[in-house]
Amino acid sequence: MQGSAYGASLAGGTFDVLDFVRKPQTILRCLSWLFSIVVFATITAEGYINPASSKEAPCMFNGQDSACSYGVGIGVLAFLACVVFLILDAYFPQISNAKERKYIVIGDLVFSAAWTLLWFICFCVLASLWSHTADKTALHGDAAQAVVAFSFFSAITWGLSSYFAYVRYTQGVSDFDQDYRDPAGEQTTPYPPAPYPSGPTGYQQSPFSQNQEAPGDYKPPTY
Repeated sequence: MQGSAYGASLAGGTFDVLDFVRKPQTILRCLSWLFSIVVFATITAEGYINPASSKEAPCMFNGQDSACSYGVGIGVLAFLACVVFLILDAYFPQISNAKERKYIVIGDLVFSAAWTLLWFICFCVLASLWSHTADKTALHGDAAQAVVAFSFFSAITWGLSSYFAYVRYTQGVSDFDQDYRDPAGEQTTPYPPAPYPSGPTGYQQSPFSQNQEAPGDYKPPTY
């Protein structure tokens, strides 16, 4: 199997930390990881208003608790996904099986595209709810604006990650189609080829016959 398929140019090679850190994909994952922490940590710490007239603490985004839960949910999942994909990116060049690399790249592409959409929806929903929020105190106003801004930044970083995953997938498909051959399609035989191009199709006399007789010396059998 070709070592260059699906982005692994040196399958089985040594791991270079500096080269790994300088990759745009690694930088984007670190930024996505940081942005997700800002979003779910800010909502968890300061996303709920506790007025004096009520014992309950509604969400600061127009009192919609589902909006805060949505932001925390996709933020935590994005945080965990960034850690997993960073580990996979570090071990990716060590994987020698092109099919396993293909599954990793497809998973990265699908997840990155899905979270790009989810972060963009989060940005639109939270920005709309905050614009309709009546009680905008200074403290919660800064927190809400930070959540909205970093939701938008997260959509950008995950969108760029989707682009890099798509490029790696298309390059892998091209390399895989050009270099891979299905071993089932190659018909092989355990016997060596014959020294002649084609043998006779008629009946041949056994070469191990002990009685070599001339054609004219026929003798009737005795009973």
